[in-house]
Amino acid sequence: MKEIIEDLSKTINLQSKQISAVLDLLAEGATIPFIARYRKERTGNLNEDQIRAIEEQYRYQTNLFNRKQDVIRLIDEKGLLTEEIKNNILNCQKLTEVEDIYRPYKEKKKTKASEAIKMGLEPLAKMIMSFPTNGSFETMCNKYEMPIETALENAGYIISEWISDNAYYRKWIRQKIYNTGQIVSKVKKGAEQLDETKIYEMYYNFNEPIKFAKHYRILALNRGEKEKILTVSLNYNIDEITTYLEQKIIKNPDSFVVELVKNCIKDALKRLILPSIEREIRSELTEKSETIAIKTFGINLEHLLLTRPFKKSRILGFDPAFRTGCKLAVLDESGNLVDISVIYPHEPKNDKVGATKTLRELITKYNIDLIAIGNGTASRESEAFVAEAIKGLNVKYIIVSEAGASVYSASELAKEEFPNLSVEQRSAISIGRRVQDPLSELVKIEPKSIGVGEYQHDVNQKELESSLDFTVSKVVNEVGVNVNTASKSILKYISGLNKKAIDAIMEYKTHQEFKNREELKKLKGLSTKMYEQAVGFLRIPTSSNALDHTGIHPESYNIATQILQKYSLDLKNINSEEFKMALEKLNPESLAQELNSDSYTIEDIIKELKHPGLDPRENLEAPVLKSDILHIEDLKPGMELQGTVRNVASFGAFVDIGLKNDGLIHISKLSKNFVKNPIDIVNVGDIITCYVDSVDLCKKKVSLSLIK
Repeated sequence: MKEIIEDLSKTINLQSKQISAVLDLLAEGATIPFIARYRKERTGNLNEDQIRAIEEQYRYQTNLFNRKQDVIRLIDEKGLLTEEIKNNILNCQKLTEVEDIYRPYKEKKKTKASEAIKMGLEPLAKMIMSFPTNGSFETMCNKYEMPIETALENAGYIISEWISDNAYYRKWIRQKIYNTGQIVSKVKKGAEQLDETKIYEMYYNFNEPIKFAKHYRILALNRGEKEKILTVSLNYNIDEITTYLEQKIIKNPDSFVVELVKNCIKDALKRLILPSIEREIRSELTEKSETIAIKTFGINLEHLLLTRPFKKSRILGFDPAFRTGCKLAVLDESGNLVDISVIYPHEPKNDKVGATKTLRELITKYNIDLIAIGNGTASRESEAFVAEAIKGLNVKYIIVSEAGASVYSASELAKEEFPNLSVEQRSAISIGRRVQDPLSELVKIEPKSIGVGEYQHDVNQKELESSLDFTVSKVVNEVGVNVNTASKSILKYISGLNKKAIDAIMEYKTHQEFKNREELKKLKGLSTKMYEQAVGFLRIPTSSNALDHTGIHPESYNIATQILQKYSLDLKNINSEEFKMALEKLNPESLAQELNSDSYTIEDIIKELKHPGLDPRENLEAPVLKSDILHIEDLKPGMELQGTVRNVASFGAFVDIGLKNDGLIHISKLSKNFVKNPIDIVNVGDIITCYVDSVDLCKKKVSLSLIK
């Protein structure tokens, strides 16, 4: 374990004691959010992402270490282990390198070489590889009862396999192809018609250095290949590789066996080495590309979940549609359904007068603050209708991403919440609630259905799910939840809670509210360990103890009380300016020494006392509210606009500027300086000022720029 920790320390650039502390805490059953928030003194203030990196890398390094030990044991059992082989295995940094060394010793399935060995031709192969100057093939083969050609051909298969099994050669060839080769794609004959929207057109005749291949291109090539539109291959200089092997293998250029060995080299390359190395490189490219795509999705999701909520607002959820009508859902300040209706302002009914009357009546009757319009089918037509219908009323509207709303609306959870409503009516409620509290509503949807990434259906689904679940958990615990209003959907992401514990919480709430955090201890389904891991993230705003509405863990209540007593502060005044100003003057370092604590815990206690129950989303910029529409014909290059970033991909960002289709800011237009990754400049949910770069009226596309 010590060796693994030292290797990890170099790999992820953290101190060994930090890594050891994290691994010890994880082994004790602590969760990542709990460690990041309440064990800073042990880890040196590592965040969730760093702790997760330790966990994942440790798992990989442990698997690598165990495989090394297995391979050493297996080779030793054959009586073939030497110190050199053992050291080579122990020095491997990747599983591929370990497998390359193990290849010659592995029990093989039936191969041409294994059949030749059964024929007793291994001594002949060894004689050939000694590169004799004198003699002839006839002399070499005279003791074998078979034609010379048959003996030489089969001995050649043994030599080819020896060459293929050489770990050093494989490593050199793999690096050569990776560093100097190209990934190439061509359109399959007649496949253009399958590519109706021409999304693969740039790959019909495409090549790029393997070493510098962009991850989104790799994923696009993989998809095009899977859909049988593209043929993808690796292109490299096979002559250079052949020459390299000849120089390494042929010990005596004057030997009469040279041509035979050269043919064996070609056979080894064509039949054994190159196909497997090409697969390995393609697999490595895909794995790296998927990792980047999954990371991008996770970052986008995190920013979307942290969208600022419209608290204490009455919302009208508006689910647009043509034939079946637009569904309207009135929600009170707490997100409860108050009224529901349907209007038909569009084709085929075109009842704009009746629809306007109904909409205005609902707005007036319930004092609606904001209309949330879904961005799906008929969205912009509905926006035009709403903009006209609300003239003269003190109400605005916002366009809301519908991604995943249909998934939620048809789910068992939605049926349980609203058993008597249709899918579309549930969708209108979901759209409205996404504005009131995006986090609470979005956690009801499978994260990958939210659609703020790229190629999410092409990447490793298990890895994607794990990454996105981690992201949701991270955000939910960062924000914290009111245990008395929390749904099952959000509680499942709270640190330490399992289904049994959540069911116990929900059952308790059907009879009464939690009055304080102490009552959570009494639940049968909540173990002492679960309580420890979860309680800091569960808030009770109505508790008589103001600390229960903060992120201060009950284990630190005693320290918090000592601080308050020392400076004669009363929790009754926790929201007063005098209380906050008194806290500003405190010195965490000296307090930590005095109270036998640590500065991280003291700093967090002071921060929570200054801002009890603070929602980190409150500090974010509010979404763009609108009262009129924008037409693409109104746009001119250079025009300044305000928009909301809807998605960030590797090649740029998609921005909602109020048109049917989002505008694209290409990566080259994000800054005057070189941009490696768009996420370094913008994130999902950002409210930005941008400029029209170009307008394509035929394709209804707008290119934007952050550069004035």
